[in-house]
Amino acid sequence: MKSVTDRFLTYVKHNTTSDFNSSTFPSTRTQLHFADYLAKECREIGLSDVTVDQHGYVMATLPATVENSPIIGFIAHMDTSPDAKGEGIMPNIVEQYDGGNIPLNNISISPEEFPVLKNYVGDTLITSDGTTLLGADDKAGIAEILTAMEYLKKHSEIPHGKIRIAFTPDEEIGHGVDHFDVKAFAADFAYTIDGGELGELQYENFNAARAIIKIEGKNVHPGTAKNIMVNAALLGTEIAALLPEKEIPSKTEGYEGFFHLCSFEGTVSTATLSYIIRDFDSNAFEHRKNMLQMIVDRKKNQYPNSITLEIRDEYYNMFSCVSEHISVIDLAKEAMAATAVLPLVRPIRGGTDGARLSYMSLPCPNLFTGGHNFHGPYEFIPVSSMEKAVQTIIKIAELGITLDFKKKI
Repeated sequence: MKSVTDRFLTYVKHNTTSDFNSSTFPSTRTQLHFADYLAKECREIGLSDVTVDQHGYVMATLPATVENSPIIGFIAHMDTSPDAKGEGIMPNIVEQYDGGNIPLNNISISPEEFPVLKNYVGDTLITSDGTTLLGADDKAGIAEILTAMEYLKKHSEIPHGKIRIAFTPDEEIGHGVDHFDVKAFAADFAYTIDGGELGELQYENFNAARAIIKIEGKNVHPGTAKNIMVNAALLGTEIAALLPEKEIPSKTEGYEGFFHLCSFEGTVSTATLSYIIRDFDSNAFEHRKNMLQMIVDRKKNQYPNSITLEIRDEYYNMFSCVSEHISVIDLAKEAMAATAVLPLVRPIRGGTDGARLSYMSLPCPNLFTGGHNFHGPYEFIPVSSMEKAVQTIIKIAELGITLDFKKKI
């Protein structure tokens, strides 16, 4: 039987970076290749009903050992974030971490900058080589699910109902469940295994929107530009400066929302600003979108026909959906307690496939993978946390047979 570590080290070497600018689904062909690889592994460990559809969704079944139990789903995503390099990942294994700096190529992961490292002295940590992200978001989730499924398959004495698993593409660019067939998945409820540190249990997340501002400038010789030139790049900086300077990711925490300028490409002739807008409260979320619209309208009055704004909602806070099925949360807490994991109930300052699936009538809170510092070269994951995630999944499957779950239609 493969260990969760062996699986994870294999998976991260598959380049599955998604592409926000792609017009295909999934956005990169490498995700389809990885989907086929995972489907093959599902068959090898003895899962049934293994499918890969034209959109790259992998689904499979672990048959029940106890009938008439709720059907539980476990979901993870295959893509890695386009915010950092995801090709050529070379995992670095730190045995018996000593509490000091972890030197990598051109950077180091230090306990001074990341105090949470002090919790893992003596543990085995996995990092990248410092030139790429690691990909624990969400290759760790995939490894944990499949390791748990193989364990349950080999230990038929552990009672459990029917288990459905799914691996999705393009979660990192907000399209993870655009074509997800909830009816075909046929679970009563599910958990995304897509959280961070050991014990995270999340059923509140940001309301999320993406905004694209495009500016058409007027480029003439600067020596004769008075009252003629419209500098698109400069106009972009003026728009950015009108947003609240303290409502950005680096100055907010907890339930505080923000505007995040993801990219800015500009010349005198053209400029494009890409924002994400986040807030837990639905009214505040609408206020943020309206604020950006008013700022753009103000500039359009000064520079007619030069600015366009497109705002697209991506997902909403799952709390209103999941709170109707609190037994699903209680089951996760009970499973964690049984595996000596302290539940850390906290809001997701981001989103998961589960947020959208909850609005598609599949209650789907989020559980930890064990990773830290996702989406960049400082990412790391303790092996012990991955092993605890596997144990938690197994225990949820076992305890799930006692759950009196009534799905609301």
